[in-house]
Amino acid sequence: MGSMTPNPAKPWIETPLAFSPALSKAAGCNIYLKLENLQPSGSFKSRGVGNMMFRALAAGPLSQPVHFFCSSGGNAGLACATTAAALGCKATIVVPTSTSALMVGKLRTRAAGVDVIQTGANWAEADGFLRRELLAQAPGGSRAVYVPPFDHPDIWAGAATLVDEVAEQMAEPAVPIDAIVCNVGGGGLLNGVLEGLEARRMDGVKVLAVETVGAASLHASVQAGQLVTLPAITSIATSLGATRVSEKTWEWAQRSGDRLTSSTVTDGEAALACVRFLDDEKVLVEVSCGATVATAYNGDLRRYLGKGDSDEVWKRKNVVLVVCGGSNVNMDMLIKYKETYGGK
Repeated sequence: MGSMTPNPAKPWIETPLAFSPALSKAAGCNIYLKLENLQPSGSFKSRGVGNMMFRALAAGPLSQPVHFFCSSGGNAGLACATTAAALGCKATIVVPTSTSALMVGKLRTRAAGVDVIQTGANWAEADGFLRRELLAQAPGGSRAVYVPPFDHPDIWAGAATLVDEVAEQMAEPAVPIDAIVCNVGGGGLLNGVLEGLEARRMDGVKVLAVETVGAASLHASVQAGQLVTLPAITSIATSLGATRVSEKTWEWAQRSGDRLTSSTVTDGEAALACVRFLDDEKVLVEVSCGATVATAYNGDLRRYLGKGDSDEVWKRKNVVLVVCGGSNVNMDMLIKYKETYGGK
């Protein structure tokens, strides 16, 4: 288990890694949960966004105030707002109109000194507005710093610290890691996981990348054999709503060989996984995180990671699910998910 005390030198925490008897029984192998929902912002975004902002602040003159500008579907914005407050800086967050009222409300109440603007049909349009209209307008002589939600080397480096923690947490007592499962929006988390595995030379660890149908820009690219831009996001998992993954993500997909597998689940599978996960683990996560969790319930882990394995071999496999968290969820939403998808 990890410490829950934030390190003042970084705006994220070491999160626990917990064995899950319930998900292990459902998946037929050993499931460990990396609980990124416990980060200060409520999601893994605290690592990457926090790292990028911390480094940007340290790189400039301390006498000049910094104003951060972040485009986001929601969770990166929350990480930016949380980090800005911790660093004593101001921030402006731009989110698309597809971002829920629940998430917008959380952004507006997260911290003082944070402005929230909602515009554009998707993240790409919101990001375009931020770049065109806002970046040159940092008030009061502040230094304007653009904070992308996923596409920056410092963001990937921050996400890679997750792998460092998992490796250390599984080391005593020594438990071999066979695979890590994470979701994909723009690819920041996946980039960090692959970067972390490569840096530690953990060559035998497989990675399963999960998207929801209707927000599966990586999967579409893999199927097409080239980097694809989706015409629109039609999934309810708006936090995965990047119509195009980063070029770095596509680069990783091309050179990772059989280490990396791209997969999809339906909105219904992801939504009902959130409901079941709350029952099993007493942990509330949004539907984008439910996409990852769903693979333990619907047989995808065995289908993609245990091909050819006997039951005896499969049950000894150790799989880490990144419980990325997310704040776009409440009990009313889970009840609606159950009503909408429960009979399907």
